[in-house]
Amino acid sequence: MNLITRAILPIMAQKNITGEGQSQSGLGDIVASAFLAPSESKNGLTWGVGPVLLIPTATNDYLGGKKFGVGPTALVLKQIKGWTIGALVNQIWSIAGDKDRQDISTMFAQPFVNHNWKSGAGIGGNLEITQNSKADNTTIFFIPTVSGVTKLGTQTISLAVGPHIPITAPNGSKPD
Repeated sequence: MNLITRAILPIMAQKNITGEGQSQSGLGDIVASAFLAPSESKNGLTWGVGPVLLIPTATNDYLGGKKFGVGPTALVLKQIKGWTIGALVNQIWSIAGDKDRQDISTMFAQPFVNHNWKSGAGIGGNLEITQNSKADNTTIFFIPTVSGVTKLGTQTISLAVGPHIPITAPNGSKPD
């Protein structure tokens, strides 16, 4: 078995969320996942399951939930001729944190497609679909990415960057 880890630390900037002309920027909450996966792919198919953790690291009250959370996560992907196609899903429930903040029950799904060349450079895109059952809302973003695969010592890592393009926001509205 392999242990695949994934940590997301968002660098955020938002406008007009807390009021007209208001903006916030800084770090969001960390979402860390660990997947146990078979060490050998079969026909280019890889899958993994494990826990996901929400760690309240936001540098601004409006950029995070002030809650610790935990839940299950899973991923499945197929690799063929430089292409990677798959999906990641998780569910996070808050278990501790600021009692004055709303509890968290969030399902996240991320279908993705990426093409990497032999150099390690790549392009791709994914959707980020978040369903918050406590607030009864759904948010969808499209994220086109430019990426690279490299080694840090003996560890292979992938780095990607791309804008979050809003598709829909809470209550079906379309963000600016």
